Amino acid sequence: MFSKEVTTSDLFVDMPSSSQLLYFHLGMEADDEGFIGNAKMLSRAYGSNNDDLKLLEAKGFIIAFPSGVTVVKDWNLNNKIRKDRVKATIYTEEKTLLSLDSKGAYLLGNQVSTISQPNDNQMSAQDRIGKDRLGEVSIGEGRGEQKEPSDFQRLINLYQENFGIVKPILYDDLKADINDYGLELIVEAVKRSTKKQKDYAYAQGILKSWNRSGIKTLEQAKAEEVSFQNKSQNNQNGFQQQKPVKSLPEWTDEGRLIKAGVDTTGMTQNEMYKLAGEMGLHNE
Repeated sequence: MFSKEVTTSDLFVDMPSSSQLLYFHLGMEADDEGFIGNAKMLSRAYGSNNDDLKLLEAKGFIIAFPSGVTVVKDWNLNNKIRKDRVKATIYTEEKTLLSLDSKGAYLLGNQVSTISQPNDNQMSAQDRIGKDRLGEVSIGEGRGEQKEPSDFQRLINLYQENFGIVKPILYDDLKADINDYGLELIVEAVKRSTKKQKDYAYAQGILKSWNRSGIKTLEQAKAEEVSFQNKSQNNQNGFQQQKPVKSLPEWTDEGRLIKAGVDTTGMTQNEMYKLAGEMGLHNE
């Protein structure tokens, strides 16, 4: 039921005994594919608490979804159930978000395995066959079939490449962003955010600014940037020809937005205050 590769690893034994015991209980209560629909209730029933669940998630031993469903990440290492005896999980929506690594561990986006992977020279013939067969494949429909990742999965990958692990609390926000703006615009907003060494909230502020301006496509976003740069250059040339005028202090909302590359033309003070807050500019 449990692989020693997992339960004797330093990462595992360094956890409190309550967290270790909860891992074993979740393994016993999971369905044939490693999914649990009531992990919080089980943690209370077995004398653990929410902190133990959070620790197991933080250490990468479980994956928690916003729906409340949890999956044991290394389930396929712990259990070898004959395919003809496996009862498929009912949590199909959560399952479509997962892939398998070369050892059979569940991965969400760009997560890494909780146990070290041997190099090719150390692999047995069976391991190498498993790696060739599974690779990084989707498990949503049929085992071992290559499946094109959804825009939501691509967004998870993009987030984790630039901002770190996606916390389950953010899933709903990311899904809403995909529906509201589309992946193409989100990628462009993330590029601009990372150039300024900002977080994802800053990118969301850019997206909201574009939406407010009626920008719906990548071409429109790039055209708006060119227009803004030209306008800024013209203003700068005009200032050089005229008498010096008082510039906007950078501590004002409008000054912060202009510095961040946002066109504030036509925006009210309340709109500028709200957008600056959403982009995290009040902390500067």
